[in-house]
Amino acid sequence: MTGRRIEAVVFDIGRVLVEWSIAGLYQKLIDDEGERAWFLRHVVSEEWHFRHDAGEPLAAMIAARVAEFPQHRALIEAYASRWLETVPGPVAGTPALVEALAARAVPLYAITNFGADTWAMFRPTFPLLDHFRDIVVSGHERLVKPDPAIFVLAAQRFGHAPAVMLFIDDNAANVAAARACGWQAHHFSDAGALEAELRARALL
Repeated sequence: MTGRRIEAVVFDIGRVLVEWSIAGLYQKLIDDEGERAWFLRHVVSEEWHFRHDAGEPLAAMIAARVAEFPQHRALIEAYASRWLETVPGPVAGTPALVEALAARAVPLYAITNFGADTWAMFRPTFPLLDHFRDIVVSGHERLVKPDPAIFVLAAQRFGHAPAVMLFIDDNAANVAAARACGWQAHHFSDAGALEAELRARALL
């Protein structure tokens, strides 16, 4: 544990607070493992989805992908209609840490790479986020981690200096970008390691 005393804790959401898996949806829709692997690599991939996180409307992305792969229309369109099935549930242990921090009145915020359309689907399903004072959503801002600009925007919005905020993310590039912007950061692997850090920083 290093750095100044923390005044606020800033979470990533996907794979820190909730699980996210495109494959989890398509395991239900494509039985053949090889066919499914090809589809997830070439058609509905995480790299393709990232365009939605960056601000591209999901409907436009779906239409363009259907035009490119018309033989897979039903599978591609299922990504929009059944997207919530890519979020199977919370990451084990982290919601309890959020509740514990909130109980101690620690200011909580989030910076998430999340498309505007999928955010609108997801946000009502996850009331834990009611504890958060503000959430910077990449699809709304058209800025995505690890772009330093999203960390600059977040610091302005949250009203705390980067040096006194602890940013928690599962993506090493995002953690490195935050640190380069002067934030303190924790590279998330599991709730146990995060709890240990929060306790070491006297936040729990």
